[in-house]
Amino acid sequence: MHEDSQDTLLEQRRRHLKIYGKVAASLSLLPLRVSAEDRPTVPTRLPKKAKAVALDQVRLLPSPYLNAVNANKAYLLRLSADRFLHNYHKFAGLPVKGAIYGGWESDTIAGEGLGHYLSALALMFAQTGEREFKQRIDYIVDELLRVQAAHGDGYIAGFMRKRPDGKIVDGKEIFAEMLAGNIRSAGFDLNGCWVPFYNWHKVFAGLFDAQQLAYNPHALKVAAQLGHYIDRFFAGINDEDLQKILNCEHGGINESFAELYARTGEQRWLKLALRLYHNKVLQPLTQQKDELANTHANTQIPKLIGLARLHEVHGNEQHASAAQYFWQRVTQHHSYVIGGNGDREYFFEPDTTAKHLTEQTCEACGSYNMLKLTRHLYSWAPDATYFDYYERAHLNHILAHQNPATGMFTYMTPLMAGVARDYSSEENDFWCCVLSGMESHAKHGDSIYWQHDDTLLVNLYIPSRLDWKQQGAQFEMLTEYPYQGEIQLRLKQIKKAKHLRLALRIPAWAHEYQLLLNGKALTSTKEKGYAIVDRVWRSGDQISLNLPLALRLETAPGAPQVAAILRGPMVMAADLGAADKAFDGVAPALVGAQILPAISTISASAAHYQTQGIGRPSDLPLRPFYSQYTRRSAVYFNIYDDAQWAAAEVGFRKEQERLLDLSRRAVDVMHLGEMQAERDHQLEADISYPVVYRGKNGRDARTGGYFSFYMKVKPGALILQATYSGEEKNRDFTITIDGVEIAHVVLNGDQAGEFIEQNYVVPEALTKDKEKVLVRFNPMNGRTAGPVFGCRLYTKD
Repeated sequence: MHEDSQDTLLEQRRRHLKIYGKVAASLSLLPLRVSAEDRPTVPTRLPKKAKAVALDQVRLLPSPYLNAVNANKAYLLRLSADRFLHNYHKFAGLPVKGAIYGGWESDTIAGEGLGHYLSALALMFAQTGEREFKQRIDYIVDELLRVQAAHGDGYIAGFMRKRPDGKIVDGKEIFAEMLAGNIRSAGFDLNGCWVPFYNWHKVFAGLFDAQQLAYNPHALKVAAQLGHYIDRFFAGINDEDLQKILNCEHGGINESFAELYARTGEQRWLKLALRLYHNKVLQPLTQQKDELANTHANTQIPKLIGLARLHEVHGNEQHASAAQYFWQRVTQHHSYVIGGNGDREYFFEPDTTAKHLTEQTCEACGSYNMLKLTRHLYSWAPDATYFDYYERAHLNHILAHQNPATGMFTYMTPLMAGVARDYSSEENDFWCCVLSGMESHAKHGDSIYWQHDDTLLVNLYIPSRLDWKQQGAQFEMLTEYPYQGEIQLRLKQIKKAKHLRLALRIPAWAHEYQLLLNGKALTSTKEKGYAIVDRVWRSGDQISLNLPLALRLETAPGAPQVAAILRGPMVMAADLGAADKAFDGVAPALVGAQILPAISTISASAAHYQTQGIGRPSDLPLRPFYSQYTRRSAVYFNIYDDAQWAAAEVGFRKEQERLLDLSRRAVDVMHLGEMQAERDHQLEADISYPVVYRGKNGRDARTGGYFSFYMKVKPGALILQATYSGEEKNRDFTITIDGVEIAHVVLNGDQAGEFIEQNYVVPEALTKDKEKVLVRFNPMNGRTAGPVFGCRLYTKD
């Protein structure tokens, strides 16, 4: 990171700082270390670059991370390689050996699961050393060789396409269409196929992991032969049409070819990787412009990972600066306190997280990919700031996204108060976040230890054993962090006394810490967030690091009255009850001049706390957010003093009075997206889907579709009121009553508020002598109608 950009961020943080009492301070997500006293005054001892210690040299010890690995291990072994291979065999004309899985694996994105499964198996083999994972990998690669031989041109894929007539067929036929100039590209659809290049990116990644982590001798051959097929295709595509194709989500296909170049040395792969540059997204980032708002978050992150890998194999500094700028903007201005990003999978305007506390926050794939990007940037120039973010997302989002009791995964991690997590099923979902989850929970040991020459950097405090083969040293880390602050790192064995540097990450929130060597206080060099111990080490030497775990408040960027509570790296949350019990309460608030002193400790070892007299509408138990797998919770709290709370109560009562007035005047109300209401109002629809957003049910209609329903009427002047999201963009539709248009609606996200209500006059002639009318929403001009979050017919004032 450039120092001037860090100074700018520091000033922004100072503006957002708010003090609550003598001991409560709101901290930024990632305080960057740029103060004069923190800059080294002695020659640097931290290496200029670093590399993660290989996963097979790390073994996890009992902890929540090992629990997650074990749950995932059992799930991976319950899954069937032949079922993931179903379409690969079928489209090659080979006998299928297992029924296709349900969910996304039965949709046009089918086949993506195999790539993720290969990666997960390879990571799990490296993480555990268990041979069954390698055996499955070797079987899958052998089957892919058979598939390629049957096709005869290097092709392998499981994805399908939906023809214009609705028939579902082998997706291979779209490539001939596109070579002929027929390219129909949308955000997630390419000629009727769901994100085919994204799909291939995952297959490439699985093959590379099979080669590197499981030592499969044929995986690179399969990848190269697939690369030849794709390269021949793009050779027939001009630059203008290439950009059309790249407008469809394509994952990190640029990374795939950068990696293929790194592993083979063939210049053709580098040439293709450089060409697969999505101008619309990557050029603004190269120019240090944040134009991320309203773009699909996880679609963009892999493109930047691709640029990072291209920088590593090609050396283009613009690629590096774009990746660094993107990381800085996302982590500092587009992320929630748990480290995740996105609302309804999309980036929003910078510093507006407090306006986006919904049930559709934090797609798990977004954090999965941000952690990958973080590893690249850190390896170029080690700085603890990167791992302050990494630890934040790894602990509070990735661990939260798997239920270790079942091994199942969430898609979203909701931050709306009272919303429960929704987990996948064993065989009938296979969302992208299930598949990335298989990988995330197979590699919890991959970023604990980093190295360069004689320096070992310890970035995550996860109980583990390290066999540092490069230096012939074996370490053991024992800790109950983050529940307790003490971390012990013992050099169990070294062949002979040796001079080594040990760099321990000191988190930005740890303003005070204690370091002991063999039980005696130790003074160490501090550099870029690391305590560096530089000495001759012998078997039995032990370092003890003690970190403070006091509670603190952290405000949401841009909203100093909205805060979360943290304990060390751990986000705390109010426990609002069991997930299987309905929640009809309001988002809790905290009221008082001093917030933190009014939180009492129930059990420090379990990180269990309780508010005392400051909770509204009542006091609240606080527990670690990640661990509330089957509980409803609240992470963010509006913070009020007594006067502010009194004013907020007045506003609440006024809104209740307004709603009561509307209910008195209502003739009929339609709750779209709710089964019974839609049945009662005789809903009919085509290419239309129910949605849920910010706790409201709704319905939309896509291009070529519609939805309609009957509503009761009464004589006299009436108003039709429809509710929309205030940030909805590019929506164009008409509303008709009994076939007569009463409104042409265009939504461009220019209305303030989470939800907006728009009123449309219903001419009396349309309701005269009628008991009900047919209301219909019709998409226009290739756009979507809605979503509409309810309709109300009511009388005029």
